[in-house]
Amino acid sequence: MTKGFQVAIDGPASAGKSTVAKLVAQKFGYIYCDTGAMYRAVTLAALQQKIDLNDQVKVAAIAENLPLRFEAGDPQQVWLGDQNVTQLIRTNEVAQNVSTVAAIPAVRQAMVKMQREIASQNDIVMDGRDIGTTVLPQAPVKIFMVASAHERARRRYLDNQARGIATQSIEELQKAIELRDQKDSTRQVSPLVQAADAIRLDTTALTIDEVVNEISEIIKKVKDN
Repeated sequence: MTKGFQVAIDGPASAGKSTVAKLVAQKFGYIYCDTGAMYRAVTLAALQQKIDLNDQVKVAAIAENLPLRFEAGDPQQVWLGDQNVTQLIRTNEVAQNVSTVAAIPAVRQAMVKMQREIASQNDIVMDGRDIGTTVLPQAPVKIFMVASAHERARRRYLDNQARGIATQSIEELQKAIELRDQKDSTRQVSPLVQAADAIRLDTTALTIDEVVNEISEIIKKVKDN
């Protein structure tokens, strides 16, 4: 049974969901759950174990027994067992393969179960691609964040540089993002779609602070009512 207040933030790759969701959570004193990091962690574990990502049974077994935990920090720290994978899950290799892993029904089932357990015990801000439609369909606040593919590629490029991660050009990143959009929106299980009752927020021309403020006002209005 749900005990906490739930904020679901969905949208395509590099729309700024994680950055904004973390800041909104901090502002309201809520827990932040980075679901994208969870799928990236499964992908990384499969790659490290040299498992064929098209072998759904083996990849699903990894997801069902994933020794995943988060630790507070800036950025939030992600651990697989005793290995800190905060940086490793953001590499190009993981980014290019996570859609394949995320499309596996049994993987999504395992992750959704974990996500719902976290949300059931806390006031939470959760971001991903199917939070408002599948994971937390009863969330009182649902946001669908979008931005142009070029702007999202530019953001990813700058983020990679800031993290000291080897990066492709903006043009190459844009092509990868457009391919990711296509895969995410056409997969059979929990495709990327806007929930009917979600508020669409185009962040292309907005600063992070402006997006945080807009979402904060939406939360306050819902809670006041």
